[in-house]
This record gives sequence, structure tokens and C-alpha cells, in this order.
Amino acid sequence: MSEQMRIMRLKELPKELRDRIVARHRSGQGYKRISAALKVPKSTVASIILKWKKFGTTRTLPRPGRPAKLSNHGRRALVREVKKNPKITVAELQRCSREMGESSTKSTITAALHQSSLYGRVARRKPLLSARHMKAHIEFTKKHMKDSQTIRNKILWSDETKIELFGLNSKQYVWRKPGTAHHLPNTIPTVKHGGGSIMLWGCFSAAGTGRLVAIEGKMNAVKYRDILEENLFQSALDLRLGRRFTFQQDNDPKHTAKITKEWLQNNSVTILDWPSQSPDLNPIEHLWRDLKMAVHQRSPSNLTELERISKEEWQRIPKSSCEKLVASFPRRLMAVLAQKGASTQY
Repeated sequence: MSEQMRIMRLKELPKELRDRIVARHRSGQGYKRISAALKVPKSTVASIILKWKKFGTTRTLPRPGRPAKLSNHGRRALVREVKKNPKITVAELQRCSREMGESSTKSTITAALHQSSLYGRVARRKPLLSARHMKAHIEFTKKHMKDSQTIRNKILWSDETKIELFGLNSKQYVWRKPGTAHHLPNTIPTVKHGGGSIMLWGCFSAAGTGRLVAIEGKMNAVKYRDILEENLFQSALDLRLGRRFTFQQDNDPKHTAKITKEWLQNNSVTILDWPSQSPDLNPIEHLWRDLKMAVHQRSPSNLTELERISKEEWQRIPKSSCEKLVASFPRRLMAVLAQKGASTQY
């Protein structure tokens, strides 16, 4: 497309030129011939003739409101850029707009994208997945898709998590007047490095939460084996799972270490083969989120309080929540298949 045609596509044609297009059409000329003769894009020729056939005129019809600052062509071009690169910034889109001959403000570009149901949101953090990971996810899904709910109810789900004293990574909005952003009621108190944190190991089943254990010092395979020895069977007993339950753990090196494998084998623990890089399959991740929110609502002031409150809130998680999370497992598997092994919304 010539530069002249590109500019004409972006601007409204004079009425005299629109009348000439219609006159040539009425004399029997086709769109392509009219376009070449008058140096007007064929799509514009078609649009003007269609308008003439519909309204019987080539004059500019009254618009319902103020004309859009960005043409439909410009808006579609921006949408294409966003779909090609969802992480593109508004400043970069402004440059794209200027290159197309339509200089637009950031608010105009944002409003145009909103019209196409595209909104700026914080990107979710998800594990980096290789083709091997995604293939393993699909194989795991197909293997367990037809498991009965009775089998799933006998799974003891487990994981570790870190809770920071002042480190809840969530945004909180406040209503305030201009210039009061730093007033004490409008701020969230923080301390350097989060004020310390604790590491926790926990487990749960459809019957409720099992034990929650604070991990002292750095976690290693020996310490993990000791945690299992002191808490795994007791949790299964408390939850009335019996001896024939299935234990779920991820593929952390501590979990797959020789000393851990030997203990599990010596104690005849059935392990659920778990694919790597798949936290969105483990329903305990949602329990961790609920626990952290409940703990920080109580505002613990030191690590001792943080541990105590964490254990109290863990015990308060209702059995119904645990049942719902375990019941969501088939939907998680279906989501994996729908995403062809990639990360899901869970």
C-alpha cells in the first residue's frame, strides 16, 4: 500500500471525492478499478459505496457523540500489538501509534484497549515449564483422571511454605485525600527483610487438616525424614485414613533423597507419583494462601506469636474447605489437559 493510500485510510475523504467514487460505481466500474483510478484503498471504496446504498448519501452523517480520537484501524493495530506481546507497555504502544500516523495519549490508548476487553493486570507468577514437564503433566493427568473420589479421599497432601512476619505480598487499597499518602492510617507497616519468617510443613486430606510443624534451621533430608517420622502416621491416624493411605509430596530434592526414600519404603508408605513443577495441581497451595491471610489479619508482632497463630488458624480451617479442595482435583486435571500440560488458573 502506498504512503498516500495509508494516510487516506486514516483520514476522512472529502465529500467531492466520495461523490466521484459513487459516480464511477454507478457507471459500472468495479472496486479495484475505482481504487486504482482515484488512489483510494479498495476497502475505503467498498465502505463508501455500502454507506451510499444504505443511506442514499455520501455526506457525513451525524455521530452519536464526539468523534473517536483513535480510528478503528489504529485501535485494531494496537490490539494486534498487545496480542503479539502482552507485556508491551503503554509508552511502547504510543510509539507504535505515532508510527502509524495517529499520535494518541496514554489514556486514549488504554480506553481503546478496554473497548476490546483488554485490561492491564499484574502478571501471575508460574513455574517455568519445559516440554518435558508439560508431557509429564499430561501423562499424570491421564493416569489419574478416572480415579474415584474414594481413592482421592485417602490421599494425604503435604507441602512446605514460608510465612513472613510482615511480608504478606498483597495489595491493600485505601480511601484517602490527595497529599495524604504517607499519613499513618493510609500506610501498611513494613520492616527490612520482612521482619523474619518461619518455615512450616503441613498436611491435609478431605477429612481435614493434619499436623502443622515449624521447621527449625535449614531444612535438609535428615530433618525432613524426622518430620515424617514424628507427624506422618499421627496425622493419618487423626484423620482416620487408616494405614492404607497415599502420601503426596512434590519432587523437592529433600523429598527424593536416598534417606527419605528408604524411610518411606521401610514404613510401607504408598507414594503418589508427582510430576515436577506442578504446584497448581496440589490443592494444599490454596490452604497456604488462606492460612497466610488469616494469620496476617491477626497481626502477630514476633516470630513466636507468628508460629502460635499459624497453628491456631491451621486448626480452625473447616473440614468442608478441605473436602472442597480435594473435590476440585478432577477439575485441576481437566485444566491441565485443556492447557496441554502448561500452567492453569489454579
